[in-house]
Amino acid sequence: MFEAKIKADTLREIIGVVSTLVEEIKLNIDTDGLSLRAVDPAHVAMVDLTLKAGAFESLKADKCELGVDIDKLKEVLKLAKVGDIISMKHDEDKNRLVVTVENITRRMSLVDTTGMSDPKVPNLNLSAKVKLKASELGQGIRASESVSDHIAIQVSPEGFELKSEGDTDSVELKLSKDMLEELETKEVVKSLYSLEYFSNLIRSVGSAEFVSMFLGNNYPIRIEFDIAGNEGHVIYLLAPRLENG
Repeated sequence: MFEAKIKADTLREIIGVVSTLVEEIKLNIDTDGLSLRAVDPAHVAMVDLTLKAGAFESLKADKCELGVDIDKLKEVLKLAKVGDIISMKHDEDKNRLVVTVENITRRMSLVDTTGMSDPKVPNLNLSAKVKLKASELGQGIRASESVSDHIAIQVSPEGFELKSEGDTDSVELKLSKDMLEELETKEVVKSLYSLEYFSNLIRSVGSAEFVSMFLGNNYPIRIEFDIAGNEGHVIYLLAPRLENG
């Protein structure tokens, strides 16, 4: 059994986070809220999202799994205005999700979750942590997009640096230690990442004020931020792009 009411803006945040990586998701639902994990088809990036019951206007649920087509939810969200409340209910007899926005009801078939696994979040030994404003990180990513297809991220005891180098141009974002919310590292740590993936991830940060990043030398980067008025939490993992030679 699953019945819930949720703000359209909150549902948009959830869809924004996962739609950059996958087209279908498996929602794990219980009385405490919902969670999901997904890996993109190329196995370059992974998302782990949790949403507490407090993020919902109301929630009644038994423990269950629902496979959802993201594009179908996006179509429903196009109908919703800012401030609208979306109602969702699982029709167990027909295995459909019944979604209502104002006076419109859509009954959508659910995806079979049999072959959808719950990937494990790898336990990575990442020696550096940096926490900065999401807006500043986003600005650095946007500035890099016209220069190259990859970015280098470096964290040192002095601060944070994001650099994108193309054939002719380059872009740098430098933030000294006192410009960061948090900085923890005893050494210089640097890794290279695909800018396309990074751009998509950062665009989905939504309303989060701060982003935390955990890094190691040529290791996956772990990116964390809150959504849904701090009632939800997102973890992204992005594999490094190894330099030639």
